[in-house]
Formats: sequence, structure tokens, C-alpha cells
Amino acid sequence: MTPLAILLLCCVMLGTAFLSGIFGMAGGLVLIGVLLALLPLPEAMALHAVTQIASNFWRGLLWRKHILWRPLLAVGAGFGLALLLWSLVGWVPDKPLALLALGITPFLVKLMPARLAPDPHSPAQGLAYGTAAMSLMLLTGVSGPLIDRFFLGRKEGGGGLDRRQIVATKAAGQILGHALKLGYFGGLASQTASLDWRIACAAVLCSILGTTLARRILEAMTDTQYRRWTDRLIAAVSGTYILYGITLLALPE
Repeated sequence: MTPLAILLLCCVMLGTAFLSGIFGMAGGLVLIGVLLALLPLPEAMALHAVTQIASNFWRGLLWRKHILWRPLLAVGAGFGLALLLWSLVGWVPDKPLALLALGITPFLVKLMPARLAPDPHSPAQGLAYGTAAMSLMLLTGVSGPLIDRFFLGRKEGGGGLDRRQIVATKAAGQILGHALKLGYFGGLASQTASLDWRIACAAVLCSILGTTLARRILEAMTDTQYRRWTDRLIAAVSGTYILYGITLLALPE
């Protein structure tokens, strides 16, 4: 990558870390789209994993008092189960398929009937959502929308988690998820990813700075504002990825 491209990438990583620092999501969605446009899929997944591990670690550290350990353990067990299953397959999807899956999944979760609405206090649901989310992460690079829907719970009276608990608990879970993804694309997948250590270091620094700057914004928001803007961000970014994936499928090779 040229120095200008690296500089622009650092700006993107800083901005997406700031966005994730507020909502605990969306930043990863934006970043993986940019990385998929600039790098081959395995390298994009590896760099995204490093960036997200740093961002989520720092976010979890800042909000550590709000982490809920029971749902975190259930989701983590699902992550491990999915990794075991997919490591036996070792399949890496092409870019258009990854983008389409990334864009469509949040809308499918949104359309779930009320009786199937997620409950973050249910260990069985945590295991199921963790398995599905890790599968999505290994196929598309992120699982944020699915995990967010789990921690948000029902619209009316479900879950009972405030925005700090959602952001903190998800951050702790995503550390494990992205670490497993890094191992998968770094050695378990059929395509081995290589990563420039200088870009990786820049990614860590940008993630820490962006997350730190976002803390005051999250503190100033209400839970209602958090939920409303979370839904809007998911819809906007996911719709963009669907269009991008369709465009890549339509273009001649």
C-alpha cells in the first residue's frame, strides 16, 4: 500500500473506532467494507480482526464495571462451537457473497417474529446466537448486527440492559470472537492471510484513540437515543453492502 493509502486507511480506522465506541457496533461494518475494497479477503479479515480486538479491548476496559458475565459466557461457548465446525470446512467465500451476506443478515434478524425475540438472559439463546454470530463472522468478517439484536432483547420490557451494559458485554465477547477469527484466517482457513506489522500497529493506535474520544458521547446519550440510532445505522450500512455486492456480481470479471 502507498503512504497515502495507509494514511487514508488510518483515518477510516480512527473514524470507525469512534463510531463503535458510541454504539458498540457499525464501525466494524464500515471498516470491513473499506478493507474488502482495498485488500484480498483473507488479508482484509486479518487486519479487521486486529483492529476490532484493539477497539473492543479498550472499550471493554473503559466500561468493565458494566460487563454481564452470564450472557457473555453463553455467547462465548457458541463462538467456540462455530469455530470448531467451520475449521473442519475451511471455506472462504468470495467478496460479492460476503458482502451480500453481510448486508442481508441484519434485515432478516429485524424481521424475526415477536415470539422469537432474543433474551440476553437465556443461556440457550446465548449459545445459539453465539454459534450463528461466529459463523457469520467467519463468512463476512463481522457479526455485530446479530449480537446487537441479542443484547438489545425485546423492544418492550425484554432484556432490561442499558446502553452501557450492551456496549461493555458485547465488547468483551467481540474480543474473543475476533481473536478466533484472526486464528481462522491466519492459519485454519484454506487461504493463509499475511499482515504488515506496521499497519497492524497503526490499527491498534487508531482504535484506542477513537474509542477513547467516543466515551463522552455515549455517556451523554439516553437509552432511547442509543436504540433508535443503532437501528438506523444498521439499516443504512447494510443496504449499502447489498448494493455493493450486487454491483460486483453484475460486473464482468
